[in-house]
Amino acid sequence: MTRRTEWPGSADESGAGPGPEFTGGPGEGFVSESGDGPAGRSRSRSRGGAGTGFGEGAGRRGRSGTRSSGSPSSSRAEKGEPRDLVEQARNICLRLLTGTPRTRKQLADALRKREIPDEAAEEVLSRFEDVGLIDDAAFAGAWVESRHHGRGLARRALVRELRTKGVDSALIDEAVGRLDSEQEEETARELVARKLRSTRGLDRDKRLRRLAGMLARKGYGEGMALRVVRQALEEEGEDTEGLDEPF
Repeated sequence: MTRRTEWPGSADESGAGPGPEFTGGPGEGFVSESGDGPAGRSRSRSRGGAGTGFGEGAGRRGRSGTRSSGSPSSSRAEKGEPRDLVEQARNICLRLLTGTPRTRKQLADALRKREIPDEAAEEVLSRFEDVGLIDDAAFAGAWVESRHHGRGLARRALVRELRTKGVDSALIDEAVGRLDSEQEEETARELVARKLRSTRGLDRDKRLRRLAGMLARKGYGEGMALRVVRQALEEEGEDTEGLDEPF
């Protein structure tokens, strides 16, 4: 005759679910609540750690899963999802625009260098233009004002610099056109006046080359440079006869 054992918490007692708990794995057997006997010792061995309720192997699997899961955002970024790329492009542009304006081309080049796809870059750059964070016309105007009055650059040099910044030709013409010939020549005279003293003691031709060369590097045409330098030398009492020829 076979004796039937009633386990605490079994379906026969409460009707609430299965009876004995099985930990899985060969030789582990059933777990009793009392902890008495081989079954109790089996449960004690299988708990693996303070109150975890998992076997040793399960604990290793749990820790491994935690390490590999990562955050959802980092996982999406690794996969290069479109919205993550747009957000990355946005952050790059905001950092570059902090403290200094930049042209659309400068920002586009920076995004391309960081391997942002063209589609994501275009979305961000167009949005920044819509809200006024990118304004090539304003950039060109401010550049001309700053570089002409601060560095004494002539229109030709300003055009060259703005082209390297990627500004559209029509916007360059508009910005540079605000400098008229009279203002440009006045700036050239101021540049020569500041430099003139350092050339005293040199012969006339050397002074001419040094002063005219300085103006040429700043974008002034040969005719204007020669005229301005000659007048400055005459005011100092230099004989300028023969200086009508291009230098």
